[in-house]
Amino acid sequence: MEFWFTEKQTEHLGLSVRVHKSLLIEQTPFQKLAVLETYQYGRMLVLDGAIQTTERDEFVYHEMIAHVPLTTHRRPGEVLVIGGGDGGAVREILRHSKVRRVRLVEIDDRVVAAARRFLPGLSQALDDPRAEVVNADGAEYLRTLPGACDVIIVDSTDPVGPAVKLFEADFFRTVHDALAPEGLFVAQSKSPYLDRGLIRDLLGIVRSLFPVALLYTAAIPTYPSGLWSFVLGSKVHHPLTFDEGRAEKLETRYYSPEIHRAAFVLPREIRDELNQAQ
Repeated sequence: MEFWFTEKQTEHLGLSVRVHKSLLIEQTPFQKLAVLETYQYGRMLVLDGAIQTTERDEFVYHEMIAHVPLTTHRRPGEVLVIGGGDGGAVREILRHSKVRRVRLVEIDDRVVAAARRFLPGLSQALDDPRAEVVNADGAEYLRTLPGACDVIIVDSTDPVGPAVKLFEADFFRTVHDALAPEGLFVAQSKSPYLDRGLIRDLLGIVRSLFPVALLYTAAIPTYPSGLWSFVLGSKVHHPLTFDEGRAEKLETRYYSPEIHRAAFVLPREIRDELNQAQ
């Protein structure tokens, strides 16, 4: 008998993955958590029925959410990650020698525990001396850090449950206030094919707060539509004037200086519609 997991990505679209065995199924105080061993993508972390990361393609997402902002900022000493309890973003952030400290703020400590147990390739960086794990509500924690962060990375789940407020205007105003004068942030912003209305609204919010506000994309097979997006807001630095020398020296599998530049080139239809965001 075959065992398949299906993520219902929209009312009319799903992604099915054949599962070898279930490693963990748990109802946490915040969400339903599962770790599945799949044939195609290795171990897979699932929250509330949505694929968060897999061993085979996680590097694309984590490299792009981390290296684009960190090579854009000239001196990314203090970095904060909201969400991302699997540890993959922290792993990539710590490839940058300029980073003095990275704080991971995860509301659900069971996600961190599951990643430490079943996804050591992602979570091992959480034990680095420069890393600090904080079990707290990221939006509330940010309010205690006015002007303290060089880079903020919002590695959130989809806008359901505890993550809903991480897509609202009040949250991004808090992000702005927590950033230092040359600070910048990146947030995952879903699929430009399936979630364009949400992205347009996010860009409108970010453009009202930051002089530099842009969308970039990456190809991630297990995410809805296969094309994923990230919103970047910066107080000073433009991502197309990034540190190419530092980018070239990074040990990566997807990210490169060429990919960095190309990620900001959007299909014309998407570009034209998003340019209307106010």
